[in-house]
Amino acid sequence: MEKVKFFDTTLRDGEQSPGCSMSADEKLTLAKQLERLGVNTIEAGFAASSPGDFESVREIGRQITNSTVVSLCRASKNDIDSAIEALSDAKNWGIHTFISTSDLHMKHKLQMEPKDVKAMAVAAVERAKKATDNVEFSPEDATRSDPEFLVEVLSETVRAGATILNIPDTVGYTTPDEMFDLITRLRNEVYNADKVTFSVHCHNDLGLGVANSLAAVRAGARQIECTINGIGERAGNASLEELVMALKTRQEYFGFESDIVTEQLFPSSKLLSKITGVDVQPNKAIVGANAFAHEAGIHQHGVLKNPLTYEIMTPQSVGIKSSSLVMGKHSGRFALGERIKELGFDLNDIDLNHIFKEFKRLADLKKQVFDEDIEALVTHGIGKQTDKYSLEDLIVTSGTTAVPTATISMKIDGEVFKKASFGDGPVDAALNTIKEITGIQCTLTSYVVKAITGGTDAQGEVSVGVEKDGVRITGRGAHTDIVVASALAFLNALNRLAIRSKGLSPSTVSYTPLTLPPICRLYISADARP
Repeated sequence: MEKVKFFDTTLRDGEQSPGCSMSADEKLTLAKQLERLGVNTIEAGFAASSPGDFESVREIGRQITNSTVVSLCRASKNDIDSAIEALSDAKNWGIHTFISTSDLHMKHKLQMEPKDVKAMAVAAVERAKKATDNVEFSPEDATRSDPEFLVEVLSETVRAGATILNIPDTVGYTTPDEMFDLITRLRNEVYNADKVTFSVHCHNDLGLGVANSLAAVRAGARQIECTINGIGERAGNASLEELVMALKTRQEYFGFESDIVTEQLFPSSKLLSKITGVDVQPNKAIVGANAFAHEAGIHQHGVLKNPLTYEIMTPQSVGIKSSSLVMGKHSGRFALGERIKELGFDLNDIDLNHIFKEFKRLADLKKQVFDEDIEALVTHGIGKQTDKYSLEDLIVTSGTTAVPTATISMKIDGEVFKKASFGDGPVDAALNTIKEITGIQCTLTSYVVKAITGGTDAQGEVSVGVEKDGVRITGRGAHTDIVVASALAFLNALNRLAIRSKGLSPSTVSYTPLTLPPICRLYISADARP
């Protein structure tokens, strides 16, 4: 059966989503997971965009061996030379170069004539071809380009040495029927079309990214460019997990297979969410919290009789594990390690001693530790601790007649500071105190609280959006105490702001989400406000 290749651009296009920037260590961690997932190509970044991106692309190229690693480049000498230098030590690598071809882009963005655009495209491919046989060319805004000019440019880049032709729906404008017709025309009219691979890169502005990608495959495209969780510019890209499972679940209809290890889809989705602080919506296909959840009595009855009544794929097939194993304070290190492996994580990337210590502390607070609790401990503990701000102690008093007050002890670059402050509620008081200690004046743009599991002893996970001087950052924290989780999430965001304030790209600095503090106390009445 013929294969469709998957080109993952989570680390490049996905990272361009507001609030989804990643450090170099986080990118490498995700790249290793993408390799375990089985993606054929990883677009590691834009090597010429910054020194941090250059080093990140270089390190990913050095450590990834099974997947091909590529860097995106504009059709310019400097971009291509920078990418070649960054990937020169990689085992499997390539160059992906692009230039706009639509009249709108050429006139208003490039301010260039079509003949000059074509010349730049050819020159870029020729330059890349001198260093590697793996050269991909993309005519940006292809679906709004003149088809005749598109055929002309693509034909010339094939003559120059391009082996992959990517057709981007850059602004998510086209429809499935139009995409099918365009790919069909290009395969019929482009020079030596039968000797190159056609690829598609579909954005989701009209919610058609996955549908357009599948239409392109039916028309002859054999590579899909996509992202985990569908993240990316504006409304995002076509979702990798949806594309993979559509091809697998409806294999009789599409007639293709892939190299993707589908059991790694859910772990990949969860890892990305933890790294970026951006959750998928509960009803997200394949990896959403409700994707395999059944609440209605009729559905529950049907699933108990035969899962096929309401499930067209098994949760296990995408890496969602169903287990009766109860994890608690009597569980040992070996059992915890086995459970972490069952959840799809690689123990080689995890400090099990640290996770086990935090697990035991959490188990003392909860009657039962659920899979989601373990995932939170693992993903919040990846990497080395390099935070500028860390929480030491938190005491909150609040009630119907008392003025909400927070007393906080925290470290800034290893030095301990302590202060008390007031607020409209215990969370507000805690965050106000942190602001006074750090001296950082910023705006809280969002505040979201959710329970990681069910039960009154569940860990609460808080996500906060913070804006300072036009920079927006998302922070996250998890704890059985919501006030503590809120403080952790706020400090998580401030640590990211601290990186930005030094004038550094997040890709140049190793960063790890806050782990739980050793001592946190809460004194609060039942009538207190949030």
